[in-house]
Amino acid sequence: MTHPGKAAVFGTGSWGTAFGMVLADAGCEVTLWGRRPEVAEAINTTRTNPDYLPGIELPASVRATTDAAEALRGADFAVLVVPSQTLRENLAAWAPHLEPQTVLVSLMKGVELGTAKLMSEVIADVTKVSPDRVAVITGPNLAKEIAERRPAAAVVACEDESVAQRLQAACHTPYFRPYTVTDVVGCELGGAVKNVIGLAVGIADGMGLGDNTKGSLITRGLAETTRLGLAMGADPLTFSGLAGLGDLVATCSSPLSRNHTFGTNLGRGMTLEQTVAATKQTAEGVKSCESVLDLARRHGVDMPITETVVEIVHEGKSPVLAVKELMSRSPKPERR
Repeated sequence: MTHPGKAAVFGTGSWGTAFGMVLADAGCEVTLWGRRPEVAEAINTTRTNPDYLPGIELPASVRATTDAAEALRGADFAVLVVPSQTLRENLAAWAPHLEPQTVLVSLMKGVELGTAKLMSEVIADVTKVSPDRVAVITGPNLAKEIAERRPAAAVVACEDESVAQRLQAACHTPYFRPYTVTDVVGCELGGAVKNVIGLAVGIADGMGLGDNTKGSLITRGLAETTRLGLAMGADPLTFSGLAGLGDLVATCSSPLSRNHTFGTNLGRGMTLEQTVAATKQTAEGVKSCESVLDLARRHGVDMPITETVVEIVHEGKSPVLAVKELMSRSPKPERR
């Protein structure tokens, strides 16, 4: 069997660190890049990331650095795990150090504000690499559970199936089961929109609206995602898979989900400022709900749940009034 290769992981938050573990457990040599010297130092000396995954011991083949050039030297894969809205600026600084064979892998679930570009489009924009060098990994992947090596599945998406298979081999472990697909757009949309629906479900949970509401929001949220996906040329089957339904269910039902927790606090009556102050890590849906709505409008797609989340999160609409308006929309057939 060929060696899975060398990976540079950009981002030492909980998911970047956990995915670095997965790659190492699959046999890769892994370098984590982080901004803060003290985090890199802690990883190298204590084999743990105390800020994000306290108590989890990292494999010996994981090391950390603050030097992007060092991280990228000889890398087969550059895994990007920074907040979506910071990708363009960060990647511009890292791009000069990329080697010709390096595949760029997005673990980010967001849509860029202003441009309404998916992360793969931002990567292509900044680095000018061909589509066979851009891949996406997504699915029901809550970082803490994966760091504890609990069983999970994911999808590895690349337009070039052979590249997807190489990346699949580089992150396949006894507890992490990746499947391959070629629908990059569908996978990214599933990951970005589920954060917005996660906020909606969190708001409903915070209001104490119950499980029928949750089931309805998840299902109608998936319908919104699929509508937008079809308009953007995605394969509708992607949305009933791990990148769509799988990720959506995990985000909407877990207290580990940042977006769900953020929504719950809003639903309980906290203001946006209070909720932001109570949230240590990035809840991607808070910013992405605006760019997802922008994307929907550019494609002429109706996304009422997404619109409602934007009104609550960014326009100060009362959740009670928002739910009332959502429920009183004109009736229509389900499949439309």
